[in-house]
Formats: sequence, structure tokens, C-alpha cells
Amino acid sequence: MTVATALTAVRPLPGGPVGSVLGGEPGAAESAETYLRSGGYGEAASPGRLLEAVDRSGLRGRGGAGFPAAVKLRSVRDGGGVPVVVANGEEGEPGSVKDRWLLRARPHLVLDGLSRAAEITGAGQGYVYLSDPYAATQVRRALRERPPRIPVEVIETAHTYVAGEETSVVRRINGGPALPAAKPPRPYERGVAGQPTLVANVETLARIALIAAHPDLSDTIARTTLLTLSSWRDAPVLLEAPYGVPLRDLAAGQGSGDAYGALMGGLFGGLVGSGALDLPLDPVELAAAGTSLGCGAVRFLAPGGCPVAVAHDAVDHLAAESARQCGVCVSGTAALRDTLRQLATGAAGPDAAMCLDRWAGGLPGRGACGLLDAAAGTAGSLLRAFPDSVQDHLSAACPVCAGCPTTGGHRLVVPVPDVAGIRPDPAPVH
Repeated sequence: MTVATALTAVRPLPGGPVGSVLGGEPGAAESAETYLRSGGYGEAASPGRLLEAVDRSGLRGRGGAGFPAAVKLRSVRDGGGVPVVVANGEEGEPGSVKDRWLLRARPHLVLDGLSRAAEITGAGQGYVYLSDPYAATQVRRALRERPPRIPVEVIETAHTYVAGEETSVVRRINGGPALPAAKPPRPYERGVAGQPTLVANVETLARIALIAAHPDLSDTIARTTLLTLSSWRDAPVLLEAPYGVPLRDLAAGQGSGDAYGALMGGLFGGLVGSGALDLPLDPVELAAAGTSLGCGAVRFLAPGGCPVAVAHDAVDHLAAESARQCGVCVSGTAALRDTLRQLATGAAGPDAAMCLDRWAGGLPGRGACGLLDAAAGTAGSLLRAFPDSVQDHLSAACPVCAGCPTTGGHRLVVPVPDVAGIRPDPAPVH
């Protein structure tokens, strides 16, 4: 069974649905009635006290950067003008499905969180930004079932890796292309229609709604996260796990108990070797170890696969998804991709590793967004985590890599789990 054809399982947080993003009725799209019965849209603390609760909980954004949610909320609230709030559901990472699943299965939880963020910041307009037509249908249904306190508009965009970057979101909502813009200003300073704008990942908003409904569980809610776990060999899994769980235990739960490493954080955390699997699921500890939790997508390296092939797939995808606005990104991702392809196919020259190392150190920070950083970081992490494998590929062709055609990274794609009434993705959508 391959990642492209396997139906992803959905596993809730152990101990029941209270305080869990994967709560509700398993396998069913949540209705307003169901959400109200669970305590959703209820009376909560004042906006100021809710912000304090979010701050005390230590909730971090779930879009990839892991920025403290309370700091972002305050910056928008204190930015002057009439703020705008955006639920960002444009999931660019090929190995992540959590945001699209949330919008399809629990749209009211996301909209409740968007309303809470609007109350905290004083926003007068909200948007739900996405590219998944099934999710758009569910969100519009939810808006009809229970209109929010502020106007909320659904904005659809074409799916690309960079379309979910926060300045891309603002440009698209403002009527332009979904492409990254130069910074500053950041959206919290001047965003949609020139107003301070909160661009928040949909899981972040869902957790704000849960904190509002279950303030006594704030710490648990903030220190729990959605994960998309996959490998080349075993069926992918969407689950909810608390911080502190060893990565090795997560690998075993996904079916890759014999994993010898992982591609972390979607395409942004880089490759790690077997020793890193003893690290706990914790953004701070993972960052200290030189990797990242990112959007919660982890692809385990199982026997029979090859880390060079995975690195090539990742950089191949990023090169194909470049916005082509920055010359250094176009040339840099192409050079990384071509060298990794030569390495994978046994055609690399003796200086390939040296070139990859130079680019890995010199390219980060030179593009308008994080895409070039991710590509360079992946190449550098391959050299650090699997130097012996790189040397083996310089010596002889790899039979595993030889059997992996160039696909623009499609082998990394995970299908969105089934929700009753909404068919699962039949094939990769990236």
C-alpha cells in the first residue's frame, strides 16, 4: 500500500474528545448542533482574560514557525486601525493533511476560534483562506448554519507551496497573486486593506476555541498537537499527541517502528538520523537539536528506502514550487535539485558533497520566503545526518534511487482522511 493510495487513519487524543481538536463525531462532518452540544460557541471569559489564558498556556502557532500565539494577537490588537483576522487553511506542505481535515470535519471549531481571535483583536472582518474545494464547501455550510458575529468571507486560491505564506495570503485577499511580498511591513503591521492583520493557522484558532471552552485544560490543549505521520512503506496516520512523546514511539504507532531517521517538520525541519528519534515531541527541544516540529508533518525513513531519495524528492518539490520571483531561489533550488538528482542516480562528480555543503551554508536567508531556506536546509541535513550514505552514492549507483523516477516530490504527498459525505482524495493533489 502506498502513500498515494492508502486511506489515512484518524486517531484522537487518548482520554476522550474533551479539549481535543480531533473530538466530535469520528468520521462525520461537524454540524452546528453537534458543536453546540459539545460546549462550542459558549460564553467565555472576556477577550482580555482569554488572551491572558492563551498567553499563560504558552500556545504556539501551528502553521510551521511556532511563534507564540499571544504575542501575535497582541501585536494585531495594538496595531491601530480596525484589524482583520484570517484563518489560514492553505496547507502547502505535501506531507501534511491536518488543516484540510480540520476545515472539512470541524469547520465550526475553526470558525469559533476565528471569532475569539476577532474579539481579542477588535477585528471587524474575517476571512477563511484555502485552496481545498471540499473544505470550502464545509466552511460555507457552517457559516450558513451559524453566522459569526463579524462578516467572514471564504477566499479560495490555487494550491502552491508558497500560497500559505502570510504575505502571500494578504496579497491574494487584497486582489493580487498569492505570492510572497517583501518584508517589512509584516501583516500584523499593515495587511489586508492596509489594516493590522492576524494570519493564523486553522489549528491555532481551533486551540484558541478549545481554551475558551475549557480554560481548566489550557495547558493540555496548548501542549498537544496534530501530526501527520508517514513513510514510504506504511499507511499514513493523522493523530493528536501530547508534547513529550518520543519520536520513536510515534514511529511505532504509525507502523515504522524500525525507522532509522525522519524528514521533520514537513520540508522545513530537515533530515535526522536514528539518534534523533529518542528526542521528545517538543518544539523547543527539537529546535535545540537542530531540527523542527514545523507543521507537524513527519516522514519516517523505513528500511528499504533511501535518505538521498527522500532529500531529492523534497528539493525536487521545492524547486518545482518556487514562486520564481527571486533569481537566487530559481538558480539555487535548481542547483540543489540537479546535484541531488545526480547523486541519487550515480552520476554525481567527486565535488558534489562539497557543492551541497557550500550551498547549504550560503543560500539561507537570501529569498523572499522560506522556500529556499527549506531546500538548502534539506541538503545540509542530508550531509550531517547521513554522510556515509552520501559517500556510498558517490562510489556507486543506488538501486533504491534508481527505481525512483523524478516526480516533483509527489511521493511525499499524503491524502486527506475521509469524512462522511466528502470523498477522500483519490490521488496526490500537489
